[in-house]
Amino acid sequence: MNNSTVNPTIDETSTNLTTFVFNEFDIVDFNILGFGFLFGLLTNTYVIWLILTGAGSGLASEFFILNLSVCGIFFSLFSLLRFFTKLFFKFPSLRLSASFFLGVAITGHPLFQCLICVERYLAVVHPVTFLKYKPLRYRVICCTVAWIITLGSCLICMYTLLIFTQYMYMWFLSVQFLLFLSIQLFCCVAVLIALKQSGPGERGREKVEENHMKRRAFYLILMTTVNTVITYAPLTVATLIFIVTQHLPLILWSVGSICFMLAGFLPPVLYLHRLGKVSCISICNILT
Repeated sequence: MNNSTVNPTIDETSTNLTTFVFNEFDIVDFNILGFGFLFGLLTNTYVIWLILTGAGSGLASEFFILNLSVCGIFFSLFSLLRFFTKLFFKFPSLRLSASFFLGVAITGHPLFQCLICVERYLAVVHPVTFLKYKPLRYRVICCTVAWIITLGSCLICMYTLLIFTQYMYMWFLSVQFLLFLSIQLFCCVAVLIALKQSGPGERGREKVEENHMKRRAFYLILMTTVNTVITYAPLTVATLIFIVTQHLPLILWSVGSICFMLAGFLPPVLYLHRLGKVSCISICNILT
């Protein structure tokens, strides 16, 4: 009688531990989550410290990057909570907390990346408008609105978990990705067109310096867009397949989850490389 009352719990736990040991995707997922928490927390904290101590170009010009790094820390906390959620699946409070921070990961992070792209777009294509709204107070207003939107996304993610509407969550994820990608692609194409055009009266050194500034803005937007595609495209394709077929492709979803966790490291690494703190990434020389 005692065995019959105790064994179900032991069997269920051992089954999940067996899944963790022998399922390759689970092993990779646990490693990615652990790495994501440690590396993301360290790099984003370092970026915030550099900005606040004035090691970069100043707080006003890097205010969006500062907020993006704060989102990166929340992203790292999501990795930690998801790690514990997989280990202790019987605690609904962990799942609820992870779903809340998921809103920061799927909305806040790409939203601040979009703000950085729009800022670079205005600096190149509409410099007068950029100078008009360059003061810090306008960036604070934009970031406040962005955080309010992010908080709404966090609440929506929690709501979809509570009522178990996976279909609604899939639509929510897909629409956001397409919206953010459209904005970044527009900024990228607009800056590319401006790069190929010369303004009136541009000569010699002035033209070279302006073209260099445009190229830096273009590559920054391009790499941000590529980062967004790597982060969200596999998950979005998987969600669209689920919406159409009502069947979730587990392999694509697992690959997308890995990309989702790893691609979030690119913004802080690029910033650190630009300041000369990371010298081993030769692909980013175009930004310096």
